[in-house]
Formats: sequence, C-alpha cells, structure tokens
Amino acid sequence: MKNKKVTVIIVTFNGAFWIEKCLLSLRKSNDPIEIIVVDNLSTDETITIAEKFSNITLIKNTENSGFGAANNIGIKRALENQSDYVFLLNQDTWIFENTISNLVLTAEKNPQIGILSPMHFAGNKIDLDEKFKVYYDRKIAIEKSSNLVFVPFINAAAWLISSDCLKKVGFFEPLFSHYGEDNDFCRRVLFHNFKIGIDENSKICHDRKIIRSYKKDLLQAKLQVLFFILDFNNSLLKSYFLALKSVIGSMKYYSKFYSISEICNMFFVLVKEYITLVFSITKMQKVRIAKTK
Repeated sequence: MKNKKVTVIIVTFNGAFWIEKCLLSLRKSNDPIEIIVVDNLSTDETITIAEKFSNITLIKNTENSGFGAANNIGIKRALENQSDYVFLLNQDTWIFENTISNLVLTAEKNPQIGILSPMHFAGNKIDLDEKFKVYYDRKIAIEKSSNLVFVPFINAAAWLISSDCLKKVGFFEPLFSHYGEDNDFCRRVLFHNFKIGIDENSKICHDRKIIRSYKKDLLQAKLQVLFFILDFNNSLLKSYFLALKSVIGSMKYYSKFYSISEICNMFFVLVKEYITLVFSITKMQKVRIAKTK
C-alpha cells in the first residue's frame, strides 16, 4: 500500500447504533487512510458521534439523497484530493487492521480489477453474511495463487474501487434512489472490461439483521424495472420487454411472502411505474447511451 492514497467513504443515516464501532475499527487500520462520512440527514445521534472523531471529514446533506447519490459526493471529493482508491463502507460494518492494506495489495497486483471486496462475515465473526454467501457462491473464476475470486456482482457494503475505474465508468446512477445502484454500477464495470473480485485474504464484519419488509420489497421491485430498461447490453425494445417480464416475475416471487391484497397493490404500482418509464423512453435512451461512453 506504500504511496497509495485511500479514502474511505461511509454514507450514514440513523446509524448511531453502529457508526462508532465502524470508525474505531478504521482508526486501527494498519496504514494511513482518509475518511469521509456523508450523512443523509440523520435524526438520531449519528452526527454527534461522528463529530467526536477529529480525523474524519463530515459532510452533512440537507436531504436524504439515497445511498448512491451520497456516495457520489464522497467519491467526487476523494478524486479531487487525488485518491488512488476509494473504499465504500457501510455504516453497519467494521474492519480489521489489515483489511484495507490486503485489499490494496491485491488490487495493485491485478490492475484489471475495478471493484475489489473483502469477505463479508456476520456480526459473530464466524458465519458468512447471509446475502454475501449467495454472491460468493456465484463465483465464475478463481485465482488460487492469490486467493482471488471473480464474480459478476457483489453488494456495495465494502468496495475498494480504483480511481482508474471511476474515471472510466463514472459514478453511481442517481436514478436509483435507494436500491439497485450497485447492480447498475457492477454492470457498467464489466462493460468497460474491468473485473469484480473478492479477496479471500481480507475480511469485514457486517452486523445486520435481514428483515423482510413490504415497503422495501416494493421499492426494490420498482427499481428492478428501471434496472432492466437501463441495461444497454440489450436493445431498447428488448430491455422494455424484460422490464415488463420482471413485473410478472415479481408477482410470482413475492406471492410467497405477502397477502393477495398486497400483491395486487404491488402489481398496480409496478404497472404504473412501467407505463411512466414507457413515456420516458427518450430520456431512458439518453441515459443508456451516456453509460456506454
């Protein structure tokens, strides 16, 4: 990690329960790092706790702009400060002393990597994080010599992104308000011939409980419609067809968890969203074209 500048970016929203542990773990990192906390208008003690740490830059948003847009603020600042890497870290995680140094070491040896993630363990430090295990099991190639695993997607709880990748791929798409921005970004990373990797020699702990919520699932289903429409790997017509197909798929999938009335409501919301995006086809095409440049 010698001579490599790393900026850690943490987006917070009502994260008082976790943020102190997260920041304390960063303080113990083996190598010098810069830390930017972008707060999305928290109403709890998150800002008060963060302000106790003199070694961070705290940016206070005047609205909850969402995960992607808030990260964009931090990424822009990091690149202006000539960072070689940014490390996006969730507020409900903590790292180990060698987490970042191991990631940078692997990234430096593999410049084709745009996104590099550590292993995600649960809060008990023993089990793999439930969702991370799903992504990890989808590994498509393994570099045994360096304990490096390549995957098509990894959630953005802990991403080391090279400045080269950011300058080529761009930032998070702000059309994705709270979910889906990591899927969209990973797709663009692969399109621009970077790889997405997991470093098995590096780890974090993700201290969260995964609780199903109708409101959350409804929002994710809406953003999935947008995700398919913005997929520039398919023609515009095919993308709209796949988006419509995802509406039907969501009905089938979520019917396992919710009542008939809730599924009917979800159907009407998704159809309304689809129709809105149909009438926004010119805008969608402009966004698709911009992503390929």
